[in-house]
Amino acid sequence: MDVTWEEFGWERLGDGVGRRRLPGWDATAALVAGADGALLCDTGSTLREGVELRRQIEGLTGRRVTHIALSHAHFDHVLGTAAFAGAQVYGAAGLAELLRGGADDLHRSAVAHGVPEREAAEAVDVLVVPHHEVSGEWTLDLGGGRRVLLADVGPGHSGHDLAVLVPGSPPVVLCGDLVEESGEPQAGPDAFVSRWPAALDRLLALGGEDALYVPGHGAVVDAAFVRAQRDALARGLGVS
Repeated sequence: MDVTWEEFGWERLGDGVGRRRLPGWDATAALVAGADGALLCDTGSTLREGVELRRQIEGLTGRRVTHIALSHAHFDHVLGTAAFAGAQVYGAAGLAELLRGGADDLHRSAVAHGVPEREAAEAVDVLVVPHHEVSGEWTLDLGGGRRVLLADVGPGHSGHDLAVLVPGSPPVVLCGDLVEESGEPQAGPDAFVSRWPAALDRLLALGGEDALYVPGHGAVVDAAFVRAQRDALARGLGVS
């Protein structure tokens, strides 16, 4: 399956692992394919983006997405989820309640950032909240020896930050917006900035020194980049 990643506009990160940098906000959508299932981490900013991702993944792997991990609740990572009918959706503990009560905020944020009002309203009307909430860690078996670890590592960038570890050589860590490469880390009103360095420490412990760290926005980075971003945040807070 890996020979066609680039043909579909995806970046191959390992055997059965790749990601797409979506237009507009350079947000990452990442795929982990096993023998029996496929996990998508984040689903884009509109149903249109979600449908495009679904079609690409089906063309790339010959199967449907069976599992979705939502890294956090911001519009550019969650509004395409309804395009994946039947997929089991996972999020950090508390994310489901936040999304249920925050549809209006999602709509306002999407429109304020340039999503057409009609597309934002359409996605929010069919918003999918997690079926399963991760408190601590949760292992998913995608078949053929492919297991992935979902880890509730926040709060930091938001109150509900979920990371995904894909074991391998090297391991791949899907970081969500806890790590950003194509711009400075964004701390909105829902950020827990004082706890962000500790969340990055947990990411580094999860992946180790040799892992590939996939930011929510931007190019793949290494542990040294994550540590430097962690230290910059800590210096700004005056903590160690």
